[in-house]
Amino acid sequence: MTSEVGTDTAAQTVFGVVDSHADTLHVAVISDNGGHLADTEFTTTAAGYAAALAFLDAHGHVSAIGVEGTSSYGAGFTRAARSHGHPVVEVNRPDRAERRRIGKSDPIDAYAAARAALSGRASSVPKDDTVVGIRALHNAARSAVKARTAAANQITHILFAAPDSIRAKYGRLRGTDRIDALARLRPTGDAVHVAVLAALKILARRVKELTAEHTALTKALDSKVTVHNPGLRAAYGVGPDTAAQLLITAGGNPERMRTEAAFAALCGAPPVPASSGKTNRHRLSRGGDRAANAALYRIALVRMAGDSRTREYVARQTAAGRTKKEIIRLLKRAIAREMFRCLTTMVAVPAIADLRPLRQSKNITLTAAARHFGAWPATVSTLERGMRRDDDLAHAYRDWLQAA
Repeated sequence: MTSEVGTDTAAQTVFGVVDSHADTLHVAVISDNGGHLADTEFTTTAAGYAAALAFLDAHGHVSAIGVEGTSSYGAGFTRAARSHGHPVVEVNRPDRAERRRIGKSDPIDAYAAARAALSGRASSVPKDDTVVGIRALHNAARSAVKARTAAANQITHILFAAPDSIRAKYGRLRGTDRIDALARLRPTGDAVHVAVLAALKILARRVKELTAEHTALTKALDSKVTVHNPGLRAAYGVGPDTAAQLLITAGGNPERMRTEAAFAALCGAPPVPASSGKTNRHRLSRGGDRAANAALYRIALVRMAGDSRTREYVARQTAAGRTKKEIIRLLKRAIAREMFRCLTTMVAVPAIADLRPLRQSKNITLTAAARHFGAWPATVSTLERGMRRDDDLAHAYRDWLQAA
């Protein structure tokens, strides 16, 4: 620990920074002209947070505190600092060039981050805690999918090398048929057959359990994101997983993103110049939050498949000579603009709760309604249940039902 605290600390303005880890926090203080004042280490406990804040306050008026990992290791300290009225900014880790030049240690990283906070390079407002529950459910659902995929792949690989009788019986089955059959089997035969069949049965039951777990988590996640932002969830092509990812990326306080261009950059969807010589074009960005970028990509694919306006736009761009990659890039940028509007403003969602009772009161089947509008029955069903948003179809459907 180093310290150069003067006798008149109350009058000076200081900047603090926290280099956060799983068990410890390294806190550094610099003056408003960049001079190193002190640094020391504290534990990641309530007592450690209180001691760290007292340490910062002892050196003068704290203008701002920069924290690395405000949504991970530094989340606890961020909450404590905010509760004491200290402004907190998010600090990125030092760039690699600087680390190669001056080396790496907790004090070095802390002072580098403090200079970033002082200079204004670190000015992002941390995310608030209102999406913590959504993040937890989203992570659990994603891990269930990954574990289920791993178990299903293990079943496939075991069947590749299984005895011929087992491979002939279960290798030709696919999907849920294979999983259901393996979950019901009773291992019999010699030692090899019993071992292989027992492993397949256990893995199949694991797949079924993880499927049920993922279904329950998705239902809870859907409820959470719909309550948090009904306009976002109701947007065409935005499902529970996609809506959750965009909320996690933006945070519960999306006003921290000043413009929709900033949100597009955060999602890795800005147009990046890629021109050379006679070629004048843009390419997809390879930066930003790749999970948010994947969410925009999924929305684009859904709209390309089922949204009439998007399909017309794709046809126009294809006729103009653009490739599929270029069209998807344009779509992702436009979708990012729409998602930013949903995240930062309250978007009114037209009521659809009356559609199904109205149809049933007229004794009209889903098939008849779908046939009238030239759509699939599933399209009308998801519209009635609020799983699909199509305002034009909803208005036309209501008018048709009322006139029937």
